[in-house]
Parts: sequence; C-alpha cells; structure tokens
Amino acid sequence: MVLETLETMPQTPIFSSMLGSSCSGQVQPDMGERCVDPVYQDGNLVSGSLEALIERLVPTMDYYPDRTYIFTFLLSSRVFIHPHELLAKVGQICIKQKQQLETGTEAEKAKLKSFAAKIIQLLKEWTETFPYDFQDEKSMKELKEIAHRITQCDEENGTVKKIISQMTQNLLLALSARSQYQEIREKFRQPVTDKGTILKTKPQSTQKDILSVCCDPLILAQQLTYIELERVSNIYPEDLMQIVSHMDSLDNHKCRGDVTKTYNLEAYDNWFNCLSMLVATEICRVVKKKQRTRMVEFFIDVARECFNIGNFNSMMAIISGMNLSPVARLKKTWSKVKTAKFDVLEHHMDPSSNFCNYRTALQGAAQRSQTANSNREKIVIPVFNLFIKDIYFLHKIHTNRLPNGQINFKKFWEISRQIHDFLTWKQVECPFEKDKKIQSYLLTAPIYSEEALFIASFESEGPENHMEKDSWKTLRTTLLNRA
Repeated sequence: MVLETLETMPQTPIFSSMLGSSCSGQVQPDMGERCVDPVYQDGNLVSGSLEALIERLVPTMDYYPDRTYIFTFLLSSRVFIHPHELLAKVGQICIKQKQQLETGTEAEKAKLKSFAAKIIQLLKEWTETFPYDFQDEKSMKELKEIAHRITQCDEENGTVKKIISQMTQNLLLALSARSQYQEIREKFRQPVTDKGTILKTKPQSTQKDILSVCCDPLILAQQLTYIELERVSNIYPEDLMQIVSHMDSLDNHKCRGDVTKTYNLEAYDNWFNCLSMLVATEICRVVKKKQRTRMVEFFIDVARECFNIGNFNSMMAIISGMNLSPVARLKKTWSKVKTAKFDVLEHHMDPSSNFCNYRTALQGAAQRSQTANSNREKIVIPVFNLFIKDIYFLHKIHTNRLPNGQINFKKFWEISRQIHDFLTWKQVECPFEKDKKIQSYLLTAPIYSEEALFIASFESEGPENHMEKDSWKTLRTTLLNRA
C-alpha cells in the first residue's frame, strides 16, 4: 500500500506556479494546532516565522506541500538554520503526528501507512535535490532517526524499509560522485611567463594555434558549448545559495562558517577567465598582421555562433578577451578587420540599462527553450557573472526578515525562481559530439598573463606614445632579467 501511494502521488513540476499559491490546488493543511502566523497576499505566501514555515514543510494525513514550496524552503532554510537542525525539527513534528495516529485500529493503521508514504516522499525529494545537506554525520544521524521511526509504521511487510534503503543508497552514491568530482577537478591553469615562449624574436614555425586545430567557427562554438554544459552540470542549488548564506545574514547564524566550501563556482568562473585570456593570447602571439586579422575575425565568428546557439557565457568571454587592452590597442590589426559583426555582438552585450539588450536576448532564448523539441534548441547558458550579480542584488535590496521578525519569504521565492531557471537550463543534454582534440587545446593550451600579453602586443605593434614606450621598456627589462 505504501509503495502504491508513493507511485500515485502527484509529481507536479517544480515551479509550475512559483508565484502562485504555495499549495497550488492541493489541500491546505489542517492548521488546528499548527502555527498560524504565515502571511499571504493574493494567495501567495510572503512571510512567516521559521517555526511556521517548518510546520508547512511537514506533510500530514490530509496535506502534502507543493514541490515549489519544498524546493524554495529547503534552499533558503540554510540561511537561518543548519540542515541537521532542520532535520531534527522535522523529526520531532513527525513523531507527534505519528503518536496521534497510533490508536491500534485497522483504519488508523492504514492512515499511519499513508502518512509514512508522504514522509518518505518528502525525504526522497530532499535527498535527491539537496544531497549535500547530508554530508555530515549529524545530518545522516537525523535522517536515520526519522527513517527508523517511519519504518515502524510498516513492520509487517517491510515495504517502507526497502524504499528507505534504496533512498539511502542513492544518497550515498550522489555524495560519492560529488566528492570524486571535487577531488579530480582540473587545476587552475597558470599563465605563461617564460620569456622564450613570449618573445617573438625567433618565432617557432611549427607553433600550434587554434586555427590549426579547428578553423570552423561553428564547430568551435559547439565544443565551447559542450565544455560549458559539462561545467554547469556540477553546479548545485546550494552552491548558488552560498551567495546569500555566506554574506551578512541578519541572523548571524552559526552555520554560515561551517558549510563545506565548494569549488564549483570558482572553477566555472576560472573557465570564463581562461577562455578570455586564451582568446587574447591567440591574437597577440600571432607575428604577421594579416594572420592576426584573420584570427580576430575568426573569434568574432565564433562568438556569433555561440550567440546563435544560446551560449552567452562563452560569447561574453570571447568579447571580453578581444576587449582586453593588449588586444584593443592593436589599431593596425583592427583597421583591417570587418567590424560590423563585432559591433552587433557588442550591442548585445552593451552594459547600459543593466545589460538590457542581453537580457532581452536571454529571455528570447529561454522562451525558445520552453517550446523546443530538440536539445539543440533548448540550450540556454547565461552569462554566469551577471547571473550571480542578479542573485546578489536581490539579496542586498531585500532583508531576510521583516520588521515583525518574520522571514521575508517573498524574497526567497524570487531568488529560488532564478536558481531553478538555471538548474533547468543546466540539465539539457549536449547535442554536440565531443571532439577530444579541440577540447584538449581549449583546456590546456598555454595562456599568457596580463604582463605577457602586453609584451606580445608591443612586439606585434610597437608602442605609439611615450607612456607605451616606457611600459614596453619596463616589461621587457623585467622579463629578460627574470631568472
């Protein structure tokens, strides 16, 4: 019976009605002895005490929380309470409800099994969506305690025990996979500063460049998209919530400092920086102006293909690389470049009006993704730095708590909506076949430091004024004297 209840339980899409009623057509909980302080506006939950919000998370005989609410509350709760403490409170509420149903009659036994099925469903959603909440021993202990209590509801045939066992096994596999990723994550590439590599006095005729590996802008854009999707797949909702939970919380809660640091956000940000520097390196290290011009035009075409795909992060990285001072100062090179395409790209990434043009393009890509029939049309990779800034902005302009002390849940609705959009986009399966040769070059080719880029740039096109001449002289002397 428990298994049947789980299988027939409605699986409404998360965030199907993010700003709608928190129960989205489901039965409202019996608020008899439950906390009654949540505040609603036009049917939308906007605030409540932590205790009341926890009460709303826990199912009853006649109520199961909307999945939108489960996601939003579990995501935002870490700002106010540690996961193991939340689990303990959930366990206490479960025990009280279980005791009320333990009358011994057959009818009450059936109700008890139904209640157990709902608790298991909640734990499944929690462990599947936020497995990292169970990384420490305290959280696992609380989970096992709740599981033990619920198992007693079905000791006759052991169905509940089997389901919990499978849930626990899946959780451990998820934690193991994430731990392995952190252990084998790629080391940040260190910029090249070796004088023999940078100075062009004796250029190597066999020196590889990106065009010798891939001369088709569309294929390179597809491989960049493959790398992007691979990296965003390792970013989790709780990683993104650290932007809020690691900052100046009004609660100054003790769990801010003991959350295990993740490297996923840093690794993804590092990828953006490496791509920008790679673009600048590929351009600056070319000796002949004609070839340099071709290289610039090639990257413009790659950025345009990224835009067409919906890969805005790589597009922005490429544009950023071409706008770095060592590249931007190459006036003789740029004079030969057909810049009409580049002007269009820069228009899309114009920072005025809070990147209004980019946001319009992103919205269009998101709408296309919602109605797409193929993974190719579903791709949406936002500019990650801007995405992070949006969450940070929402956090800074809205308080975590209202003047009456209640949690400002309306704020967390909006933050979690944006995070859920990102999670939806990252789940798209890449439709492009991996090219190991191209990706190896993109991920391992030498990149120059800012200092080395300026040296290569000055060697390509000499200093034009006294300031540049002084900079060139200082840089060259420093490099030649370096051990």
